[in-house]
Amino acid sequence: MHTDHSRLRGQIVGFISLAAALGTAAVYPLQPAIAEVGGALGASLGSVGVALACGPVGYLCGLALLVPLVDQFPPRYVLSAQFGALAVALGLNALVGQVWLLGLVLGVIGACSSVGAGLSSVTARLASPDRRATALGVVTAGISAGILAGRIVGGWLADLIGWRAMLGVFAGGCAVVAMAVLLVLPSAAGANDRGYLATLRSIPGLYRQYSVLRLAAVRGTLWFFAFCAVWSGLAVALSKPPFSYSAERIGLYAFAGILGIFATRIAGSWTDRVGARRVVLGGLSLAGLASAVLAVALPSTVSTLVCLALFDAGLFAAQVANQSTVLAIEPDAPARFNSAYMVVYFAGGSLGTAFGAAAAERVGWALTVLVTAAVIGAAAVVTLLARPRETCRPAPLAT
Repeated sequence: MHTDHSRLRGQIVGFISLAAALGTAAVYPLQPAIAEVGGALGASLGSVGVALACGPVGYLCGLALLVPLVDQFPPRYVLSAQFGALAVALGLNALVGQVWLLGLVLGVIGACSSVGAGLSSVTARLASPDRRATALGVVTAGISAGILAGRIVGGWLADLIGWRAMLGVFAGGCAVVAMAVLLVLPSAAGANDRGYLATLRSIPGLYRQYSVLRLAAVRGTLWFFAFCAVWSGLAVALSKPPFSYSAERIGLYAFAGILGIFATRIAGSWTDRVGARRVVLGGLSLAGLASAVLAVALPSTVSTLVCLALFDAGLFAAQVANQSTVLAIEPDAPARFNSAYMVVYFAGGSLGTAFGAAAAERVGWALTVLVTAAVIGAAAVVTLLARPRETCRPAPLAT
């Protein structure tokens, strides 16, 4: 299928990156305001925490069920509808009076916030082949910024105008983007001639058919497990003696992730120049070294922030290069491959979050991060053992 790649110019990629940031951020802004939400709803912190957990669950469902739609139908209509649904759901959450309803609507918000993965799929499909990883790096930077800014901006606005009004601001932003998507995104038709249900049924089989996807999923799941384990373990370690930091102070450590956002843009351009394998190995080497040093760096705030910044930069760079190999398997219809990859990727992250918090509590911070360094090392070994063609180019399409 011929696609007019020239229509995806730099300004459009920039808009897609900002839209991806807002869509991804939509699932996070209530997290810093958990106490205020509990007080307003007359619910315990535990109940609100369970409700907030519905967001990530919904996100996984969105990756599996909604992302493939951008290849099934004209993407600008699909993505505009997702942003519109986000706006409605955020507005409803600003009005809820019961914690179970909060969780239900957060599940919908989580599903629709997978719009960032849909935007990255569209970017890979419409970008020029020799600039695909560069464009993907820009969009991934937006997604990364959304993860960081969702909590920071949400907490700030909740303190300033209250959590209900804060959700209204996010809803308004999503409504504006829903209209802008119709005007800005190129008018591309659906590229997938399979039916929607047939597409969903085909996704598990992609792992059997494509070695590139298997390799990307294995190493990506390993390092996202390590990434989430470090950050969840860090919160536990800093909340205990001898640190006993407040939640606000612990949250400030997230600013170390800013370097990772810049790394995604650099990694994209380097992937286009030297190939994914070198960028993945370079990123994993940097992250593995940083995580090992974290085992002894925690008493020094500056050293910890530097290590976290390098850790994030290395793994974000590896993610851009790794995902570019997945989206290049079938460039004219990449969404189902992106869906298959991201579901497994985030499942690994969920396991890492649970492991990091439990391990930091039971065996201590040092052993926790040494385990994550070993897991990152395993991802590097998997990459080294794979044939170079599997790390850089897609396997032949199945017939």
